[in-house]
Amino acid sequence: MVDDLARVSVVVSTYTPERLQSVLDCIHSLRMQTLLPYEIILVLDPDKDLVEFYRSKVTSDVKIVVSDEKGLSNARNSGIKSAGGEIIAFIDDDAEADRKWLERLLVHYSDSDVIGVGGSAKALWSKKRPIWFPEELDWIVGCSYKGLPEEVSVVRNPIGCNMSFRKVVFSEVGIFNSVIGRVGKKLLGSEETEFSIRALSRMSGSKIVYDPSAIVYHKVDSIRQNLRYVIIRSFYEGVSKALVSCAQESSSDLSTESHYLKYLLKVAFPSRLKRLYKLESLAQIITLLLSTFLVFLGYVKRG
Repeated sequence: MVDDLARVSVVVSTYTPERLQSVLDCIHSLRMQTLLPYEIILVLDPDKDLVEFYRSKVTSDVKIVVSDEKGLSNARNSGIKSAGGEIIAFIDDDAEADRKWLERLLVHYSDSDVIGVGGSAKALWSKKRPIWFPEELDWIVGCSYKGLPEEVSVVRNPIGCNMSFRKVVFSEVGIFNSVIGRVGKKLLGSEETEFSIRALSRMSGSKIVYDPSAIVYHKVDSIRQNLRYVIIRSFYEGVSKALVSCAQESSSDLSTESHYLKYLLKVAFPSRLKRLYKLESLAQIITLLLSTFLVFLGYVKRG
């Protein structure tokens, strides 16, 4: 039952002092939850100056953990190892949680078959969304994208900046694959995808739930609001998916990507073609085509 799983460890990780204000905003949002976390764990890259900096900036109720190695996957793994809760939730250092975030996530664990729950990530643009940037590509900036389910659904994997798993899952199937995922500003990802596929394949009858009402607000800085970032991130998404395909037990499950591509072809492109006389629609079609091509290119080159 939910009451037996009420202890939730929340893991936040960061690699730079430049994210200080965002980290503090994130921690504040966790302290304001309707269901308070059992503990807040801040994982830092193994950098002495970075550790000393954050020790002087965060209060003692935040558990600081130093990662074994650099990289997001390694940071999350270090958080897992030090977590004391039965549920481990993950949020990015540049995201803020809605007050009912943990409450919404936890309710689904009343089903014993549920091994993981994720929610939606809404984009907080530092500037106005560029007219050429379609909502279908919000995954590029780490947010929920148009084409995802709009109601509670069983999914293959959650979004990395808004996900949770039972701690026992990590004991049974292992931790995040550190070969996959971001290191500093290297724009790889999909470690949560590989882990989810592995967990679902090994734990018979298990499922992962997506609840769009479990919301985090993900900041989108100006660096990610230009075409250059879209190009690089799209290419490395293809590389990441190739790494997932090559990973043990996951080679046959790119069903989510297949569904997304069908959505683009059947919904996203046709809806804009009807409004092709608008500059916004034309620009978004070009961006969608460019991103899709670059994902494919990255997948083929790495594969």
